[in-house]
Amino acid sequence: MRVLFLAAEAAPLVKVGGLADVIGSLPHALRDEGHDVRVAIPGYGAIDWTRFAPQSRARFPVPSGAGDQMAEIFETRVGEVPHWLVTGPPIPQTRTIYGSGIEEDGPKFIFFSLAALWACQSLDWKPDVVHAHDYHAGAAVLWLATSARYNDYFRSVASVFTIHNLPYAGQGAGRAMGLYRLSLPGGIFALPEDFRDSLLGVALLTADWLSTVSPTYAREIQTREGGRGLETVLRARADHLSGITNGIDVELYNPATDSALASRYDADSIVARESNKAALQREAGLAQAPRSPLAAVVSRIDAHQKGMDIAAAALPAWIAAGGQFILLGTGDPSLEQQFARLELAFPGRASVRLRFDAAYARRIYAGSDLLLVPSRYEPCGLTQMIGMRYGAVPVVRRTGGLADTVIDAGDPGGTGLMFDETRPEALADALARAARVYADAGAWRELVRRGMAKDFSWKRSAREYARLYERAVRQRRG
Repeated sequence: MRVLFLAAEAAPLVKVGGLADVIGSLPHALRDEGHDVRVAIPGYGAIDWTRFAPQSRARFPVPSGAGDQMAEIFETRVGEVPHWLVTGPPIPQTRTIYGSGIEEDGPKFIFFSLAALWACQSLDWKPDVVHAHDYHAGAAVLWLATSARYNDYFRSVASVFTIHNLPYAGQGAGRAMGLYRLSLPGGIFALPEDFRDSLLGVALLTADWLSTVSPTYAREIQTREGGRGLETVLRARADHLSGITNGIDVELYNPATDSALASRYDADSIVARESNKAALQREAGLAQAPRSPLAAVVSRIDAHQKGMDIAAAALPAWIAAGGQFILLGTGDPSLEQQFARLELAFPGRASVRLRFDAAYARRIYAGSDLLLVPSRYEPCGLTQMIGMRYGAVPVVRRTGGLADTVIDAGDPGGTGLMFDETRPEALADALARAARVYADAGAWRELVRRGMAKDFSWKRSAREYARLYERAVRQRRG
């Protein structure tokens, strides 16, 4: 199967959020399964062009209402996967990835999407499937469903559209769609009025197959609460909507080989993990207390999705009762201040670092006992899987991918602690349960071991996507 990935970011070339991790890993897993995969992203100035040394492969015009715009395609390789960097007038050569609004991002991402498609013909590499990710690549899905029907080269090319985070819908792109002569005559009225100029909305209507990043999230977005105004469209397409849970890079996130750790270990040598807790306590300025349960947050500090206001309200009681707390992340300034005040109120018991630090994050995973993920919604989530890989027991709200990857300690095969309500009291109860399990060293060690033994590699996900691609191709060609 030949598959072209279209996305706004891809690790290690350029990363803003979790989307980059998916695009940085899934194509490699598909290639290991025998598929021919290319990745296309905008050729931002923020990419380290010297390090990756991309070579120019093609130049061609992209028609627009303002005249032709010249696209140039550069190619580099990440491992064995070719990556196309799409450049042209709407794509900034500054370090900007996402602009100030849809007025800037609409033309940029539509130009990128169309140029990436036409690069296939220019480079004589015809995909069986175009796998488009989030609204940034929605224009490619729309074009394949409309203009490509009259194009001999692209007529049989299927589209798969993956929703990573539904609220980011690319609304207000109508003017940019008109500029690049994209339209969906009549069909656009199947969308709610607020989404008729949404790049995500038109992709939901026109993709041969839809997917999202966990089975539970696929069900949640069909509800009024989770669908954010698009639930009727998603319910109408439910027979063409799949939920496939993301994986993690098990080579990068491997406590047996991680050079950032004080001590390396695996599921069969958990006792060696204890020195990482002591090292983390020293680094974070916490009291050296090996039997004091240490809870951690590694997250964007946000209330709307991540539920960090829930954590901020529940944690003082946890610390006052003898627990410790450590945080790494940035986000909402008012919530940052709340967490910073915890460190002042509980010296030696709380540590807050308001920054991004990948190596320190892995030391937190390796040294903390608990990892808090109190999200209001979570399409998939990577933190809880990384935490389990390193032996940190997740305390999570039962939603989205958290519900699909964590098993409550009260159930057979338990790997973490779960709660349901979006209230600080619910998280506090889950923490109290965690403390009771932690007091039983044998039960806790077994909880840790089961989490570490889980297979969160991309291999399973890649095989599920391969089956989805086959369905999409049958749908297109049928």
